[in-house]
Amino acid sequence: MAAAGWYHRDISQVVAEELLAKAGRDGSFLVRDSESVKGAYALCLLFQRHVYTYRILPDDEGLLSVQTIQGIQTKCFRTLPDLIGAYQHPNNGLVTPLLHPVLRARPDEDSGEPGRGRGLCQAGSGEGPAELVALPADGEDARGCWGHSVPCPGAPPSSRTHIPQQLHQRLQEQVHSSPASDFMGFMAEYLTHHVQLDLEALCHGHPQLRHLSTALATACRALHGEIDFTLAGLETLARVFDPPVSPRSPAREQGFLSSDPDLELLLNKISTVNYLLSSLEKKVLKSLQEMVTRHNLALPSLAVAPPPAARPLAVQNFEVKVGKSQRAALTVDVESGTVTVTKRGSGSPEEVIPQDKILQLIKYQSVQSKVRLVCARENQKSLSRDFIFPSARKREAFCQLLQLMKIQHSNLDEPELISVYVGTWNMGSTPPPRSLASWLTSRGLGHTQDETTACIPHDIYVIGTQENSLGDREWVEFLCASLKTLMAIDYRVVALQCLWSIKMVVLVKPEHQRRISHIHTSSVKTGIANTLGNKGAVGVSFLFNGTSFGFVNCHLASGSEKTHRRNQNYSDILHSLALGDKRLGGFDLTLRFTHLFWFGDLNYRLDMDVQDILAHIVKKEFQALLAVDQLTLEREKSKVFLRFSEGDISFPPTYRYERGTRDTYVWHKSKPTGMRINVPSWCDRILWKSHPETHVVCNSYGCTDDIVTSDHSPVFATFEVGVTSQFVPKEAPGSGPEALACIEWESMEVILKTTSRSKCYIEFHSYCLEEVQRSGENTFQSSDIPGFLKLGWSSKHLPVLNPILPDLEYLGDQHLLLSIKGVESCESYGECCLALRSAIGSTAQQFETFLFHRGEETGSVRGWMRVRVPRGRCGTRERLYEWISFEEEDAEPAAEPPMRPKPPPQRLRSRPRSLPEPATDYTNPAYFIFEGVP
Repeated sequence: MAAAGWYHRDISQVVAEELLAKAGRDGSFLVRDSESVKGAYALCLLFQRHVYTYRILPDDEGLLSVQTIQGIQTKCFRTLPDLIGAYQHPNNGLVTPLLHPVLRARPDEDSGEPGRGRGLCQAGSGEGPAELVALPADGEDARGCWGHSVPCPGAPPSSRTHIPQQLHQRLQEQVHSSPASDFMGFMAEYLTHHVQLDLEALCHGHPQLRHLSTALATACRALHGEIDFTLAGLETLARVFDPPVSPRSPAREQGFLSSDPDLELLLNKISTVNYLLSSLEKKVLKSLQEMVTRHNLALPSLAVAPPPAARPLAVQNFEVKVGKSQRAALTVDVESGTVTVTKRGSGSPEEVIPQDKILQLIKYQSVQSKVRLVCARENQKSLSRDFIFPSARKREAFCQLLQLMKIQHSNLDEPELISVYVGTWNMGSTPPPRSLASWLTSRGLGHTQDETTACIPHDIYVIGTQENSLGDREWVEFLCASLKTLMAIDYRVVALQCLWSIKMVVLVKPEHQRRISHIHTSSVKTGIANTLGNKGAVGVSFLFNGTSFGFVNCHLASGSEKTHRRNQNYSDILHSLALGDKRLGGFDLTLRFTHLFWFGDLNYRLDMDVQDILAHIVKKEFQALLAVDQLTLEREKSKVFLRFSEGDISFPPTYRYERGTRDTYVWHKSKPTGMRINVPSWCDRILWKSHPETHVVCNSYGCTDDIVTSDHSPVFATFEVGVTSQFVPKEAPGSGPEALACIEWESMEVILKTTSRSKCYIEFHSYCLEEVQRSGENTFQSSDIPGFLKLGWSSKHLPVLNPILPDLEYLGDQHLLLSIKGVESCESYGECCLALRSAIGSTAQQFETFLFHRGEETGSVRGWMRVRVPRGRCGTRERLYEWISFEEEDAEPAAEPPMRPKPPPQRLRSRPRSLPEPATDYTNPAYFIFEGVP
């Protein structure tokens, strides 16, 4: 379909409003794709500083019509331009005629402008309709449609020179992001001096492109030597197994005629290498089989050894301090389920504590190496004892072992707590070393695992790589073999998703394979014109029993100056990655999963002089560097990764090292276009976002220091994650009168960052509801503050929700997803997630949270809600991860631990520690929510 300049394709509602606000004139308009109805459009119109949105819907015959006010006769049109032309006249049901089209900005790779990289380019200018022409699939990007107007010799000189200039300009723009930028120097010479000659020859009917052949042959001259070296070795090996046959003359396709003999020779060599590589394995196998037959050899039968059993955990000892000066040893035996306390100098154990007698473990935040153990005593109140470890790392190892002990000795059929390993590594297009032990066991620099817990196998391994040159099967087999060597477990492959050299592998323990379901995979290309897969993302999502997981591995645009491009890559991935429950497709990707992990070579750099960076690295002054980290700064501006969390970075930048060592950063590289600076940076990152009031703890975040094959160091993070299982009520349905739980609302208030005045309603989604529920229209509305719309609902206009099960234990794990939608457009202005756990009780509890849409913060919602549970369904139990708590001060714990401790209220914003708090002003997008708004 040819489209006009006012058609902006799939830009978001927020971007559309920003474009109209910049236009500023009543009657300014644009058309975008509808977010609520596939194949429909949204007409956005500015009038008196407010944006009005009308849906353009197709009927069964494909005719288009605008949904306007009642009483106006519906008009149908065959094309979108016909419809827009008709509504440029008054009295058609719109608030104002369509007067001033807002045209798409010209696509620019490094800008964050909407419409960039959609495979289309704009031809024509001015107020009239501008044609959109689809780009060719091969070699074209979104920077001008030069391919449709080749000038012939009779054309004016300016026309004849236009193409080479435009081509050369496009080459210059690509040079920094191309992995073959050295090769680009030869192409620049061709485009500057010789492409015009080939163009003129082409117009005269000579298609050989003689000058291009010469340029390619020159550029590939170094390849001859490399191929000769490889070819000689392959031929020698082939002759060992097949002496009579010379593979030097394979049949070659005759479809390409080159005018340069060097290029012909190179093609002949490449064809020979291809032939040898594809036939050598079969040749060797056949030769060996003939040897066995000829010499009557018998191959020894190999007895298949049974798979090794998982290694039992060794007994671990910890030196601790008790009281002010007393020294003692803690011995943790996970297999027997005991903790033994032995005083120094005493030959006999002082006390043996069974795991079922340990009621609570309190980790002090004021003293990072201190822990309190609360134990049950016969006929006595609980006894608490404090222990101080040599380091916080040792304390964490002790706590992890006790947690594992509790899990192993629990009588639960399904796990409540699992460990998840996430790794990311840009392999630099080179094979990995023989051992990945340090990476897979989280050892190296930063917040790493203690040696006592490093080899405890994780339940799930998610391994993302970029620039991975290995074959898919070869890489998976290598990972599985590595884990089997380290952990003595045959991990099962849940999913493998690849996009060119971007790969993600998800592995689980064999006993968890049956717990994995609803597996989805997806990929998004964000390379040149969003058609090349050298940059982009792969994603995997699944359910682990009742908990949803999402994983995204990405490789974003490179170059210190490409921050906006990276932000746009993130937005494109967020919008286009198809993961999770399809019924939640209208929700922001970051809200569709209980836990979402996003990692990869994000390529954000440090904005500081390279010598200053190196000086800070030597002194391990990482906080000073994090203050100029582009990702940290962009998160502070709410440009990317809103409400995501990241572990504390206490390891040096992972890029750009000299290959073969971790002692030297290589920060300069000579290019045909000049010297390029690659400052040391934390390009490789791991972030996560979880539903409110869920359990997730990052136990390690660091990088290796002994894997040196790439210019990037592998990065790892490990997580302790709470999971839920299919709930089985104690009372079977139908065994008695059904008592219903209910979710009630006293009021709700929403503030949207929008110039619209649309009436809105709220949709309620949850797995605990039989179907989607919907509120009535808002009963209160004001737009006193420019750019913001305040909406309110009374309890009468909010639905009472009845969960499918009324049990307290079940409801405590459930969440509600809310979507604020416009009545006219049925499109979402923002979405959020609410936890039911803290609202359970007889009195209403206040909630407040932010709204998101397509990766942007679009508003906020607050109100009062209450979850009523029938009296007979209030039973609950302590979860395995709830017996560990945190204490700020050295306060005495309660005599009896709470049966259902509630998690501390979450902060609205998850912020890096190095970032200052922004000003509390409603004009600040981060705080327009509640500050300063009556």
